[in-house]
Amino acid sequence: MTKDEIIAALKTIIKPYSEETTVLETLSENTDFIKDLKINSANLVDVVLDVEEKFGIEIDNDSMAKMLTVQATIEIIQSKLGNNAGE
Repeated sequence: MTKDEIIAALKTIIKPYSEETTVLETLSENTDFIKDLKINSANLVDVVLDVEEKFGIEIDNDSMAKMLTVQATIEIIQSKLGNNAGE
């Protein structure tokens, strides 16, 4: 799955949790969920759960703690998808 495909999916996932529509429209690898999108920590957990469901992956606590930016989230998703591909 490409970064662009993941970013498109993340936009859909994040939309209900952020009122920062301008930032959401220009979502990039450098976007920070808390600083830029104003997503609180409780909603960030919801985003992680939605990411797990959307991509069919399981995100452990260590990975969840790193998912503060779009870039980190893309890397974790690609890593999990890569690990699951061989199973």
